Amino acid sequence: MPSKLHGVRSLEPLRSAAAIASWSSSFTTTPTRTKQLHALLITTSILSLNHPITTTDLLRSYVSHSDLPSAHRLFDRCPSRTTLLWNSIIRAYARLRQFPVAYTLFDQMRHSAGSRPDCYTFACVLRACAENSDANGVDMIHAVVLSTGLGSNLIVTTAMVNSYSKLGRINNARMLFDKPRAPDLVLWNSIIAGYGYGGFWQEGLELFRRMRETDKEPDGYTIVALVSCFCSSSVLQFAKGVHGFCLKGGYDDNSYVRSALVSMYSRCRFMDMAYQIFRCMNQPDLVTWSALISGFSQEGQYKEALTLLGEMTSSGKRPDAILVACALSACASIAAARPGKEIHCYSLRTGIHLDHAVSCGLIDMYSKCGFSDSGYLAFDLMPEKNVVAYNAAISNLGSHGLFNRAFFVFECMLKGGYQPDAATFSALLCACCHSGLMDEGLKFFNRMKDQFGIEAQMEHYVYMVKLLAMAGKLKDAYDLIHSMPMPADSGVWGALLWGCNIHGNLDMGRAVAEKLFEIHPDKTAYRVMLSNIYAAEKKWEVVERLRKPITVGGFQKSPGFSWIGGDVI
Repeated sequence: MPSKLHGVRSLEPLRSAAAIASWSSSFTTTPTRTKQLHALLITTSILSLNHPITTTDLLRSYVSHSDLPSAHRLFDRCPSRTTLLWNSIIRAYARLRQFPVAYTLFDQMRHSAGSRPDCYTFACVLRACAENSDANGVDMIHAVVLSTGLGSNLIVTTAMVNSYSKLGRINNARMLFDKPRAPDLVLWNSIIAGYGYGGFWQEGLELFRRMRETDKEPDGYTIVALVSCFCSSSVLQFAKGVHGFCLKGGYDDNSYVRSALVSMYSRCRFMDMAYQIFRCMNQPDLVTWSALISGFSQEGQYKEALTLLGEMTSSGKRPDAILVACALSACASIAAARPGKEIHCYSLRTGIHLDHAVSCGLIDMYSKCGFSDSGYLAFDLMPEKNVVAYNAAISNLGSHGLFNRAFFVFECMLKGGYQPDAATFSALLCACCHSGLMDEGLKFFNRMKDQFGIEAQMEHYVYMVKLLAMAGKLKDAYDLIHSMPMPADSGVWGALLWGCNIHGNLDMGRAVAEKLFEIHPDKTAYRVMLSNIYAAEKKWEVVERLRKPITVGGFQKSPGFSWIGGDVI
């Protein structure tokens, strides 16, 4: 048979259904060849669309080329629809996240005369409900499963366990798991992974122990499910124990297990081990790269994160929107404008700048790099804005002293029908602090509760105390602290101490400093501010007594520095 076929004439040697069925998988590798086979099925009498295997392969080929309209037309024209064909079209819409169409097709299948949903149909629809965060849909499908008598089917039970777990309903998942008398390895893996989704590492370990007592031999998926349970530095020792089990059992040869170990150590903030395992991988996938880069960024090792991102793109991997947003956050943290602009160009070329997380990351990055106009332009060009984007734009403008523009964006937000949240008022109060607008700050503080029903949080009190202290109203700031519904933290007291330092109020500054020393006895910034108050009163002996622990007592004051004068990376 020739390797390249041109037109329908080249198909003439195929004179049987078996020949076409065996050949269709190699023939439908391109959109053109898929359409050629489709034309043959329509025009020739050798084979009709009644042939289930070839029709299903043809439909799957259309789907693999993202040609859902052609796939659906083929499905509609099939005179007889098998369960396999129904499953294929439902799965196609579910994978492309067109969940309403998938649900409609499932409902049509249930009421069709020829076919009935099987275990694979229910597994596909349950997975779609979980990906769509549709808890009611999972409950409904669960009821349908029970009515069809498939409640004890292991494939369906596993799908329901996965769905309930991903929706955070681990108790429902556990009830289903406990029903079958002999769960297979796939079901064990599902329930262990379910506890991993919720971060219940103790329950995950206990289930792993129970599984081994039943003489079930774990596989790579079991290990991946188990390591997903560890997501905090507080459980690092247990995570290391699981890693040791992997090494003893030889599971670390599996690329998926290595990727999971990199993610586990990144979540546990043990970046040295995460990086060491990563370097032993031949071709790490995008998930592994993302886990490592995000881990370095969360640990404050921003330059390492950006260096890895450059290495990843050089290897041919294309970062997705989540990773781009993480990289922009790293650029913002070290005010690295040049790599931030490069990432912006990449996001424009690939179209992911339209993603809300990326757009908000661009606003934040440009703001912290000193380019407020560029940040506002990134906000203005967003086709669809949300509350997070408005908050980022207000924060960007306010932090640069552009309070009038920040207040204008807030009014536009209200006119657009968006409901402000606590972060919105944090951005507005921060803008007032940067511009010394005490009266406007008081108005926003009161509107937050009276007009929008938002309870003031700690950060709102920090800004209000700073505004009052800035205006010299230290007594009002002190009274506001004592009226708070929660105990004031060091941020609130620190704002008042800063005001006492500015206005030279020694008596109140001493009282506030005592509060701060109780909260953070080793923090040098408070000692420095209090010593400055005494220095203004020329009480040098007290100044020396306060500063002496900084120089000889092991305390250190972080030196000031600036990125101005050169590129960071």
